[in-house]
Amino acid sequence: MSQRTRRAASALIPLSVIVMSGAVSALPAQADSPDFPGARFASGSGNILYLAAGIGLPLLRDGHGGRNHAVRAADALGTSVLLAEGLKFIVREKRPDGSSRDSFPSGHATAAFAVATMESQWHPREAPLWYLGAAVISASRVATDRHYTQDVIAGAALGYFTARLELSRPRGLILSPLLAPSQQMIGLQLTRAL
Repeated sequence: MSQRTRRAASALIPLSVIVMSGAVSALPAQADSPDFPGARFASGSGNILYLAAGIGLPLLRDGHGGRNHAVRAADALGTSVLLAEGLKFIVREKRPDGSSRDSFPSGHATAAFAVATMESQWHPREAPLWYLGAAVISASRVATDRHYTQDVIAGAALGYFTARLELSRPRGLILSPLLAPSQQMIGLQLTRAL
């Protein structure tokens, strides 16, 4: 398979997962009940474990670049969640369960797709698993009546594109002072403004 074909295929994986998660979450199923334990787990503890794995695994298995990979994943995660929280504050969409006015976009979907995109960049063979995990977390937010389908689709897109922006920059986004341009070590750069 050529390099161009691989790039095209890797770009289609997240898009197809986003579309599939939206379609699956719109179908009536047992998971539509807030009492369904799988959806509650994916929205709660499962989400925390997934995000921790996305940031922690690079430290364990990516050798010399592991620290930078972990910081870059944390940077994409943090940046995307900040953007999602800003949008929630501006949009003020009421949640389907009526509990609050911070439904759009889904922060869980944003975070999960940011981590999936970062991990998929470093471990392309694992991309389907990372995106599947992100899709399950996203669909669980609809199943537990915390978000509308458009909320999770927008969150997934926000997480994906924020991570792609992170990867396109040699030193990341928010945490750029902690990232060395060589991608081999972590450092801190202090400058004095005159």
